[in-house]
Amino acid sequence: MHKEKIPIKVFAAIFATGILSFCGVIIETSMNISFPTLMKQFNISTNVVSWMTSIYLLAISIIVPLSANLKASFKTKNLFIVANILFLIGVLIDALAPSFGLLLLGRVIEGIGTGISLPLMFNIIMEQVPQSRVGTMMGVGNMITGIAPAVGPVFGGIIVTSLGWRWIFLILIPIVFISLLLGIWGIEQKSKLHKAKFDALSIIFVAIFFIGMIYGFSNLSSYNFISIQVLGAIIAGLLGLGMLIWRSHGLENPILNLSLFKSASFSAHTLSFFMIQVISLGNAFLLPNFIQLVNGNTALIAGLIVLPAGFAGAVMGPIGGKVYDEMGARRPILIGLTFMVASMLIFSLISLHMSNLIILFVYILYMGGMGTTLGIIMTDTLEPLNKFEVPQGNAILNTAQQFAGAVGTSLTSAIVAFSQAATHSKSALSTAQGTQYSYIFLTILAIIIFVLMFKYTKKKEH
Repeated sequence: MHKEKIPIKVFAAIFATGILSFCGVIIETSMNISFPTLMKQFNISTNVVSWMTSIYLLAISIIVPLSANLKASFKTKNLFIVANILFLIGVLIDALAPSFGLLLLGRVIEGIGTGISLPLMFNIIMEQVPQSRVGTMMGVGNMITGIAPAVGPVFGGIIVTSLGWRWIFLILIPIVFISLLLGIWGIEQKSKLHKAKFDALSIIFVAIFFIGMIYGFSNLSSYNFISIQVLGAIIAGLLGLGMLIWRSHGLENPILNLSLFKSASFSAHTLSFFMIQVISLGNAFLLPNFIQLVNGNTALIAGLIVLPAGFAGAVMGPIGGKVYDEMGARRPILIGLTFMVASMLIFSLISLHMSNLIILFVYILYMGGMGTTLGIIMTDTLEPLNKFEVPQGNAILNTAQQFAGAVGTSLTSAIVAFSQAATHSKSALSTAQGTQYSYIFLTILAIIIFVLMFKYTKKKEH
C-alpha cells in the first residue's frame, strides 16, 4: 500500500510544538534535583518547595481543558506564538528570580504556555498528517516529549552541580527560540474558525476540581487522610467535578464534551491512558528514590540508571506507531501491555532486594512496553471521532494526563511514607517495603489496563 508523504511544513509544526512541550517537561523533571538547593537558598520547607511542581501542574491542568475551544476560536499559529512567548517570559523570570514567590510566578506563566501548546501537537497530527501515517507520527510526538523525563534528572544533576540551578532555565532559552522560528514557518491553518464561548462557571469548576485534587493528593504523605488538607481538599475537588458535569449538560458547547464518555470504548481507552500515566509517574518516583535511599547512591547515579529506559520508551513510540499503521491497534497494544505487566510483577516480587543492574533492565522492559503502547492508545481513542470531536477528545486525554501527574507521584510516595511511619523510621528496609506495597498496587492497575484493552481494542479490518 502506497503511503502519502508528510509535507515538510507539517513536520516542522509537529517538532515546533513538541520542542516546547519537551522544554516544559524537562524543567519539571530536572528542577526536582535542585529542591535541596532551593530550600537552603530561600529558607523554605519541603512542602513549600514542592509547589515548584504543583503550581506548574495546576496551571497546565486549568488551561488544557480549554484547548478545544481555543483551537476553534483562534488560529493555531497565533496560539503557538502566544504559548511560546509566555513560556519564554516564565523562563526569564525564573532564571533571574530574587525570591521564591517570583520563582512560583514564573512557573505559573510557563504552565499556561505549556497548557496551550501541549494539545496543539496532537491536534496538528490528527488534522494534517495523512491517515496512513498518523500512528507513526503520534509515536514521534510521544517520543519528543517522552525523552524529557529520562533526560531531566541527569540534565538537572549535571547543571545544578556544575553551573547552578538558574542555568536550567537559561540553557533552554535558545531551544525555545528555535521552536518559535520553526512554528512561525511551519504551522498552517487547516480548519475553519468559529468563536466558541468560554463558560466562566465551567472554568471555575475545573479550577476547583484540580486545586482540590492536586492539593489533597500532594498532602497525602504529610497529613492524616481524614483531614482538611487531604480528605477535605479531595471532597472539594470532587464537588467541583460534579458541578462541572452538571454545568456541561446544560451547555450546547461545553469546554469539555463529557458526552464522549457515553462510548464504552472511549471511556475504557481514556481510563487506560490515565492509569498508564499513573504507573509511569509512580515508577519515576519509586526507582530513583530506591536507588538513593535503599541502594545508597547519589541522585546523579540514580538519573543515569533510569536514563536508558527513558530512551527505550522514546524509541519504541515511533516503532509502535508504525506497527499500528500496518496492523491496527490490538496487537501492538497487547504486546506492549504484556511487557508492562511482566515488569510490574517482577518489581513487586523482588523490590525488597533490587540491585541497580536489575532496576536498569526491568525498567527498560517497562518503558519499552509503555512507549509502544501509549501513542497507539491515544490514536485509537481519537481515530473513531469526527473532526469536531477530535479536539475535544484530545483535550480530555491531555487533562487526564495532567490529573495523573498529580495522582501518580502522590499515591506512591504516600504508600512509601506510610510504610516508613509504621516502622517509625526511614530506614532502607522500611523504604523497600513501601516500594513493594506500591508495586503491588501498580501491578493491579497494569492488569486492569490489560483487561480493558483486551476487551475494547478491535482487530484491524481489512
